[in-house]
Amino acid sequence: MPTVSHRDLIAFTQSVFEASGVPPGEAAIVASSLVEANLRGHDSHGVIRIKQYLDAMRDGRLHSGKQLELLDETPALLAADAGWGLGQVQAHRLLDRLLDKARSLGVAAGTLSRCGHIGRLGEYAERAAAEQMVLIATVNSHGFGRRVAPPGGTEGRISTNPLCIGAPTAVDPIILDIGTSVCAEGKVRVAFQKGEPVPAGWLQDAQGRPTTDPGVLYREPPGTILPLGGDQAYKGFGLGLILDALAGGLSKGHCSRADVNVPAGNAVVFILLSIRRFGGQEHFLNEASLLANFVRGCPKAEGVNAILLPGDPERQTREKRLAAGIPIPDALWQQLAEYSRKLEVPLPAAK
Repeated sequence: MPTVSHRDLIAFTQSVFEASGVPPGEAAIVASSLVEANLRGHDSHGVIRIKQYLDAMRDGRLHSGKQLELLDETPALLAADAGWGLGQVQAHRLLDRLLDKARSLGVAAGTLSRCGHIGRLGEYAERAAAEQMVLIATVNSHGFGRRVAPPGGTEGRISTNPLCIGAPTAVDPIILDIGTSVCAEGKVRVAFQKGEPVPAGWLQDAQGRPTTDPGVLYREPPGTILPLGGDQAYKGFGLGLILDALAGGLSKGHCSRADVNVPAGNAVVFILLSIRRFGGQEHFLNEASLLANFVRGCPKAEGVNAILLPGDPERQTREKRLAAGIPIPDALWQQLAEYSRKLEVPLPAAK
């Protein structure tokens, strides 16, 4: 499996998007977002998405150079239509505006409809935490990507609908970024590209039978991803269901349903809380840090080296991959090599 430095992979990815007609500033935002996801071990949201984005732009389902169109705005609220613009670009524009509002008022909420895939939600929570803000975020797939069946069902009815909540501490932020399904669809796609089985408990086939074959999601009739929660999967499905309703309903986008006839993308909800304007920054950071340290100091079971908090695995993986490079599955490497040839962009050196 080829391994590439993050700097070379960012430069390559940005060049691929620029050669495909994306303005340099937007190409830089998307490239950084994708490679940072790889650095943190979330390969499902990394450069594997290049093909998805370029195919969508070629087909006219996704566009660069789009500005946000305001649907409504108050001192604490902003609702916008992203015009099927590049998701990371439009989501960071929304966050820019909300950060200004939350600094002034202490709270701010915003939505995007008709937005391209915005990537890893933890990216936005990390940025908010650096500004001493709490971020609560979710997206749905704008009615598409119905990969998750309700408990007892055999057909997908909602998308994987993640929930992200990030909070600062005096040191590293706590970043909870989870799907309401057992795994993200992108993780299944990564396993499919590698030709590897997925763990037991992730998938069921079209007849509702458990399987470790990732190909069931990409054959007809398709299988589905199981909701989070194991034998209490109704909890994960219920959470995904209400997040679907919030993302589609609040944004003036779409919730999951059978007759959606728009491009696949995200409907987005961001809520910001300024820790300075509630209990005060010093109090919040002190309490959150005491809590984090209290949990990390829990007595460990035999064979456990450390107690990890949400965000710790991503930081650890980032340190390792900054030093050793980012591994690229062979099938994905072949895709990148094809873009290198077609767009005349030098392929990054592989270790």
